[in-house]
Amino acid sequence: MRAGRTQASDRCNVSEQDVFQAWLTERKIEDVEAFVPDMAGSARGKVVPADKFGSGQMKMPEAIFAQTISGDYVSNEHNVEDRDMLLVPDSTTLRPVPWTADPAASVFLDCYHNDGSPVEASPRGVLRGVLGKYEAQGWVPVVAPEVEFYLLNAHSDPNAEAEPPQGRLGRTEGARQPYSIDTMNDFEPFINDLYKYCEEQRIRIDTLSQEMGPAQFEINFLHGNPIELADQVFLFKRTVREAAIEHEMHATFLAKPMAEEAGSALHIHQSIVDKGGKNIFSNKNGEPSKLFYGFLGGLQRYMPDAMLLFAPYVNSYRRFLNPWSSPVNLAWAIDNRTVGLRVPDSDAENRRIENRLAGSDVNPYLAIAGTLACGYLGMMEGLKPTDPIEGSAYGEDYSLHRHIYVATDALRESNAMRSMLGETFVDLYCNLKDDEYKEFQEIITPWEREILMFNV
Repeated sequence: MRAGRTQASDRCNVSEQDVFQAWLTERKIEDVEAFVPDMAGSARGKVVPADKFGSGQMKMPEAIFAQTISGDYVSNEHNVEDRDMLLVPDSTTLRPVPWTADPAASVFLDCYHNDGSPVEASPRGVLRGVLGKYEAQGWVPVVAPEVEFYLLNAHSDPNAEAEPPQGRLGRTEGARQPYSIDTMNDFEPFINDLYKYCEEQRIRIDTLSQEMGPAQFEINFLHGNPIELADQVFLFKRTVREAAIEHEMHATFLAKPMAEEAGSALHIHQSIVDKGGKNIFSNKNGEPSKLFYGFLGGLQRYMPDAMLLFAPYVNSYRRFLNPWSSPVNLAWAIDNRTVGLRVPDSDAENRRIENRLAGSDVNPYLAIAGTLACGYLGMMEGLKPTDPIEGSAYGEDYSLHRHIYVATDALRESNAMRSMLGETFVDLYCNLKDDEYKEFQEIITPWEREILMFNV
């Protein structure tokens, strides 16, 4: 039951079932969390007793992909069929769940129709479809995400302002201390548990650093296969939240959780190698290749079409309000963090492009699929990028959509994105975002009650 499987089966075959049960028995696992990443990048699934796992057919309604972030289903007018999917465990993703009281494991499920074809709306399947287009060209994408998040003081009042938590000395971090070792040491017990939990789950994180905001951190992942890295980011988000709770804190990946502080991003480093492992972004003489410039040109041309994948919520666009704390342009440059598309200074073998525009609130499967789709189109069409920026690009004109409804319309109307991501996915995702935006629009904010109520 590998990630590349194209046909669903009614049950695990005997040898695979034996492998599962041997792994579960060796670790004395009692329950298995079997899940599917939904449109928001949250886990939807079932908890199965370990001795029953894999012994029967698993199903779940396809409508899990038609749920908004608040749990409502997309409007009935879109005629979403609530039929069952066949769920096939991906045995390569079986992992322990280190924070549960009783021994537990987790596994990803791939989604199929009754005829064995993949479910088009599945985010994991959407990414796999984009990778299939690369495979047809003899190309293999390599990615390395960087994920930012905030630790927050635990509270249950959604109307209260988010606040940074107290560190180990009982002091609340209020100053901006980027790259501060002392600030990281303040949260050493949480960080130690986070690294331990990640190691137990084969989440290959590299360095941790303090970011611009108080109690804001960034984790870098080691590079690898896009599906595996998206799985790791998905699991990492769950792990950070659980580790924070154990230390009486909350963790958030909201793109803009505090009004006066920096937003949180999910940067994606990406390169492409051929079947022999050669980086196609570099020529034999070490200079950038036409495919490198084509990929850059594709990002500049098509990212506005795909912006909804990188900024999926109303809050996502608040991160772009201050162009001096987050790139708001599609300019590119070498080793320059003020641009949306940064090319790190590296040797020819490691030449790559860093997409700095996605927020940490994204679904990692869709964000990686989106950036690879844009780059693929650029290479296939032989697009050329603009000249690289010299100096700071902060304060440059916006190259991005400023509002989610504009981004939704752009994705819905993009034939290019439909060709890469699939008609079914694009229609459903845009309809879902319409419903989420309508729900947001119906809320009267404190600012409206305080400023407008008696002054208009």
